[in-house]
Amino acid sequence: MASSQLDMGIQEVKDNAVSTGTTIMAVEFDGGVVMGADSRTSTGQYIANRVSDKLTPIHDRIYCCRSGSAADTQAISDYVRHYLSQHSVDLDEMPMVHTAANLFKAICYGNKERLMAGIICAGWDRRKGGQVYNIPLGGALVRQNFAIGGSGSSYIYGYCDAQYRENMSKDECKDFVKNAVSLAMSRDGSSGGVIRLVTITKDGVEREFVPGNALPYM
Repeated sequence: MASSQLDMGIQEVKDNAVSTGTTIMAVEFDGGVVMGADSRTSTGQYIANRVSDKLTPIHDRIYCCRSGSAADTQAISDYVRHYLSQHSVDLDEMPMVHTAANLFKAICYGNKERLMAGIICAGWDRRKGGQVYNIPLGGALVRQNFAIGGSGSSYIYGYCDAQYRENMSKDECKDFVKNAVSLAMSRDGSSGGVIRLVTITKDGVEREFVPGNALPYM
């Protein structure tokens, strides 16, 4: 009996691809963006990695948050990073955030039948300042003041709509992201671990780590 249950458990792990079932979020503020994510990567019901980094650098002032299939989102971000690097060399200047978002959209939409990828692309450029673009499953592209995604996002839409205000400061945006992601982690079984934050402005990138014992909601 025990052996049969073990065999069934092993087969379940094999049948379920590694997934970043997750909570991801990004918010614009005057002068930049704040991005945040949990750190749990799961394979079916098994937690494959409890401290994964879902905030992926695409260029010096552009990052993306990844949700969906870990393999798909890693491959897509690698392609976009490569194309954007070539584009930056051709222009001899920093690329636009909208250019990176459009590259994500082109890949996700062109392969929407074969990919499971939800991406939030955000960053700062000299023309439009801080920007947040949401590329959900299917490959649409929408610029938003704030964007949330992943399995945990369904638990915090009401909270985010109620708490978001225009013209929030950088510190207010960081608190907003930490609280929202922490609330989602407390409800969603596919979200958990720690919170990683990235703040992007014209001056550079600041990363912040919130350990599990310091989460606003536990």
